[in-house]
Amino acid sequence: MSDPALPLAITAGEPAGIGPDLCVLLAETPPADCGRLVIVADRELLCARALLRGLAFVVPDYDAASRAPLSLLHQPLGVPALPGHLDRGNAGYVLGTLRRAVAGCTDGEFAAMVTAPVHKGILNEAGFPFTGHTEFLAELTDTARVVMLLEGGGLRVALVTTHLPLKNVAAAITREVLAQTLHILHAALRRDFAVARPRILVAGLNPHAGEGGHLGREEIEVIEPVLDELRAQGMNLVGPLPADTLFQPKLLRQADAVLAMYHDQGLPVLKYASFGRGVNITLGLPILRTSVDHGTALDLAGQGQICDGSLRAALAKAREMARNRAAGALQLGRSQQESPE
Repeated sequence: MSDPALPLAITAGEPAGIGPDLCVLLAETPPADCGRLVIVADRELLCARALLRGLAFVVPDYDAASRAPLSLLHQPLGVPALPGHLDRGNAGYVLGTLRRAVAGCTDGEFAAMVTAPVHKGILNEAGFPFTGHTEFLAELTDTARVVMLLEGGGLRVALVTTHLPLKNVAAAITREVLAQTLHILHAALRRDFAVARPRILVAGLNPHAGEGGHLGREEIEVIEPVLDELRAQGMNLVGPLPADTLFQPKLLRQADAVLAMYHDQGLPVLKYASFGRGVNITLGLPILRTSVDHGTALDLAGQGQICDGSLRAALAKAREMARNRAAGALQLGRSQQESPE
């Protein structure tokens, strides 16, 4: 059981983007309710970015025994970084910060990790196959399947498929994949979000949820059989529902999460409702990870005109999830002790 009082690790992301700026803003005004924070980044990078804001980055070096509210775990850049200018020489640095944070979470050093945005294109140009944080963290933790969920604007939207070309989506949604996704989502809602009996709305894949097979048979052949099977196991699932009418207040008020079949089916609605304040969460990992809901914003790096609302929301959510997971584990331990042999 992870100790919720442990620090949260924050990876600063792509050094040419706004991740370093976000970390500087944290140092300028530390959040009051997120506990201890450890930024994993290059010190000179953050000092230089702070200087562009007319500030001094005065943050102590990380010490596991320290109670400092904010500290820095220095990871050296590969090459000097300039705001807005990508450099393949820093790809190893970016991935190294992620590896360090994962190691700390796995070893019980950190309660959770919170990630600033990375740039997929430059990582791939540097020779590192990288489709996203979600997939990379799954590989690092040897996790067979993870689920991306975004929360914001009163919504939680999880995805069956993530970063795939649209032409490959239907083939990727198998009965096995859908069942695994729902199991992970259901378990996470109970353990990490403290929802006792989750109610999940499930979108169809095709327009009008297939229109009885006239607009596609995936609902009939894949989605409905899985939902029926999991309902028989006790899950509270509604669907498959047409995605164009699913996101209605009267439906959402009665649901704990929505499961969309692909990235751009569910996330445009959530980001419209909460962009700049939403949180990206990876479910199914043995560690806790949250992230901002936006990209590297290279054009804003070092300019001062940025908002750190999403990062602060991600920090608060990581701390909340750590507390929920610890409380649930404690309650389970007590119930097992009280159970007759």
